[in-house]
Amino acid sequence: MPKFYITTSIPYVNARPHVGHALEFVQTDVIARYRKAKGYSVSLTTGSDENSLTNVLAAEKLGIGVRELCDANSLLFRSMADRIGLSYDAFVRTSADKDHAAVAEAIWGRCSKSGDIYRKKYKGLYCVRCELYYTESELVAGLCPEHKVKPEVVEEENYFFRLSRYQDRILELVEKGTVRITPDGRKNEVLSFVKSGLEDFSISRSVKRAHGWGIPVPGDPSQIIYVWFDALGTYLTGAGMPSDMKRFGKLWPADVHVIGKGIARFHAVYWLAMLISAGLELPREIFIHGYVTIEGQKMSKSIGNVVDPIDMIEKYGADPLRYYLIKNVSTFEDGDFSEKALREAINSELVGNLGNFVNRTLTFISSKLDGKIEEQELGEGALAMKNVAGLVDDVDALLADGQLNAALLKVMEISGMGNKYFQDSEPWKLVKEGDGPAAREVLFVCANICRILGIVAWPFMPAASEKLLGYVGCGTHNFAQARKLVKKFAVVRPQILFSKVE
Repeated sequence: MPKFYITTSIPYVNARPHVGHALEFVQTDVIARYRKAKGYSVSLTTGSDENSLTNVLAAEKLGIGVRELCDANSLLFRSMADRIGLSYDAFVRTSADKDHAAVAEAIWGRCSKSGDIYRKKYKGLYCVRCELYYTESELVAGLCPEHKVKPEVVEEENYFFRLSRYQDRILELVEKGTVRITPDGRKNEVLSFVKSGLEDFSISRSVKRAHGWGIPVPGDPSQIIYVWFDALGTYLTGAGMPSDMKRFGKLWPADVHVIGKGIARFHAVYWLAMLISAGLELPREIFIHGYVTIEGQKMSKSIGNVVDPIDMIEKYGADPLRYYLIKNVSTFEDGDFSEKALREAINSELVGNLGNFVNRTLTFISSKLDGKIEEQELGEGALAMKNVAGLVDDVDALLADGQLNAALLKVMEISGMGNKYFQDSEPWKLVKEGDGPAAREVLFVCANICRILGIVAWPFMPAASEKLLGYVGCGTHNFAQARKLVKKFAVVRPQILFSKVE
């Protein structure tokens, strides 16, 4: 099988996970499961970014140790990943994984050997929350463009990476699509940043300013490796470097890095230069999503509108949250979350559309035909199956292109089509009138549509899809099977897929 290696970004653990983190985990998982359904051998890496000054300051504010904070919050991120159904193979903790420390040191050594690391004194404007130096021209009204806070003036002697050396190379890679930046709007932003002129950047912090937290610079214990120079190596660690280089050789390079728009510079510029300097292959795609707003406002602790995805999962279930995030939040732009809108989506779309179609079809087959339905000669049902096949092709093409929400809309269109076909055909009436062959044709077609839904909905709602496939006696998630008719069904009386909420 062809390999497919995908990663989430590695979030800071200065606070509990919020619904924006859940969005990225779900998007990444949809892409990963789709590739599995297409026959790829998929590996997914996620984790927690712990060696940051942001985490240190958060721990100090709480009056606890940094280790205690990282242990507690990384556990919450892992719990969220598990509960929301992220099908990961590696969860890398940057402060606790020995392999990761070895990777950070190895990258440093490789880049140093390439002549790209040097030491100098520096003074600049630093946003702690971004862990990034800004120039005056990049600020908006004197504030960090990302967090809207005034950066602090920092002056010290650090190690620097020769980013400027790679300006032309990165420009060529991005322009030609050798490294694909998705969507095009983000690609243009990256190109604009590169064309404005790349400057060398600081890749270490003094032990004093780092509060002694992080991975020491090889050969210089007075300095700590800069958090991004450290954290980006997580993608290598998750692939098996350095302890399992046979696995690493199979998985690397990454096929897709899924990230938020606020960290595009680190991945689409810094990371590429680091990998070139280190003599390693480059990722094939950087997939950049937007942010989640809450009822039109940016999430903020001060406003009190931060949504905890673990709470949402406990109240409504993982699949409904996954469904809402993919369908209602644009794949590449900012999108809004509303608990009220989530409840409405569950009731009208998951219960009223998908759940209703599956329940009425399979309950009818179970009660009227003892759960048995076999291949029938198709009359009007042939057109229904042709239309469904066209929608399956649409889902496939849209997922291949990364258009996740558009693909999910097509999945629900299949369900809506099945509902309409069932309702218009009135199999209950056909049975009552003694037209068994016509009724069986309708039910055979609807059973196949249920099975197809179980396959194409699996990347989005894996738990519900697996239940559905179990009800129709078909366990495959292979997309190729969604284009074929199953000739014989032994239907199990279904349980309700989704429950109505008040």
